[in-house]
Amino acid sequence: MIRQALAFLAALLVAAAAHAAPQDRYATNNGVKIHYVVEGKGPLVVLIHGFPDYWATWKPLMAELSKAGYRAAALDTRGYNLSDKPQGEAAYAMPNLIGDVAAVIAAEGEKNAAVVGHDWGAAIAWQTTFARPDLVNKLVILSVPHPAGMARELATNADQQRNSQYARNFQREGSEKSLTAEGLAGWVRDPEAKAGYVEAFRRSDFAAMMNYYRANYPRGVGEGAAPPPAPPRIKVPVLVIHGMKDTALNAAGHAGTWNWVDADTTVVMFPQAAHFVQHDARDQVNKTIRGWLDQRR
Repeated sequence: MIRQALAFLAALLVAAAAHAAPQDRYATNNGVKIHYVVEGKGPLVVLIHGFPDYWATWKPLMAELSKAGYRAAALDTRGYNLSDKPQGEAAYAMPNLIGDVAAVIAAEGEKNAAVVGHDWGAAIAWQTTFARPDLVNKLVILSVPHPAGMARELATNADQQRNSQYARNFQREGSEKSLTAEGLAGWVRDPEAKAGYVEAFRRSDFAAMMNYYRANYPRGVGEGAAPPPAPPRIKVPVLVIHGMKDTALNAAGHAGTWNWVDADTTVVMFPQAAHFVQHDARDQVNKTIRGWLDQRR
């Protein structure tokens, strides 16, 4: 009886440890400190947010993954919230953003991880897989097409060309002067969550947010569009999730994604969700990602 009680107590302690409150941690990349939050124990899953967002966008997914025996690590990307905010456009060039992901994986004592990204986080996830394939064992993309698909749409799809005008506006000098924390949090529906977003954005650097676009967003449309990139083929499984009401990134950009991947490729469309698909279809997205990861564990 005592042995059974001790075994039950041990099981409770293990469960409690697995579901411990999220922990704030920091990684350093070439002198730049990156804040991230970890929840759960098990295989590492790195979560990268986009614009305008911060690590807490992943709270529901982190809870889902930690219950399933994963260790979820959600970044504040540089310029946002509690991460450092280096000055100048060059600090936000893609090699530095890839280095931030590498620093978090190393800080967690791992050689690689499943990488999940939305919006700019998805762009970073694609590029990390190209430049540092050793870091990525599974890739989950929300919203952003493969760069070759995006280039194709900017060259040939008038609707995507119009929908990308906001990015052209962001690339202009001084565009950050029109931004406010309250305005950036306007898309957040839950009042309690919105308060956290406003606080996080007040700690953020609006010029840094715009530097992501200045340093990395593809330039030109139609005949003036940059030629399609020829990145390395992807060797790991890929899951793509898209909200079909997204008015920034057209679903058509994902067509043919499988042509650039040598592993199994899954594309899931949520017809009633918009750009912030992880919020608009929260439960479905979380269960899709968890189930997909479980099948490849």
